[in-house]
Amino acid sequence: MKIILVGASGTLGSAIAERLGRRHDLVRVGRHSGDLQADITQPDSIRALFAKVGRFDALVSATGALAFAPVTELTQADFQVGLSSKLMGQVNLVLLGQAQASDGASFTLTSGIVSEHPIHQGSAAAMVNAGLEGFARGAAIELPRGQRLNVVSPTVVEESLAHYGDFFLGFKAIPVAEAARAYERSVEGRETGKTYRVW
Repeated sequence: MKIILVGASGTLGSAIAERLGRRHDLVRVGRHSGDLQADITQPDSIRALFAKVGRFDALVSATGALAFAPVTELTQADFQVGLSSKLMGQVNLVLLGQAQASDGASFTLTSGIVSEHPIHQGSAAAMVNAGLEGFARGAAIELPRGQRLNVVSPTVVEESLAHYGDFFLGFKAIPVAEAARAYERSVEGRETGKTYRVW
């Protein structure tokens, strides 16, 4: 399969590439790195990406920015970070990619554990992740030509504890390779409208 992997150079994206790259043709996409570059906050950049890639069989997104701050200090601009990037950025990968995707193609997006398990300073992230999962449930039943749409919701991974560990005190961290298996399941399986919780 020809698979577009957005966020390929990140911790999670690299692990996904390791698994899917064994059997499939990957187009690695990053904001400033990879085979091709795209800014998912800009619809025109996404359109340009699809124009370069052509027909594809699967798209995996392992990217999206979020703001973390106490709810008493969050501003509209803080919320907009996640809305523009992790939510609408990933949603637009589906909306703008469905016409270019092959019959039966799959889309796999990334949310996160805070959609269901709150953390301190994580209310903006919780809102965005829950919204993304709701979009996938609703959109999956309407995608054309047998296309599928799922979300992977990982917990914090061991390889990211140095950066995010203080936000996830008391949470069990998992190896990033374990989280990557859920993306493999989404791409190569037949389910749609699911959120795979890797906790």
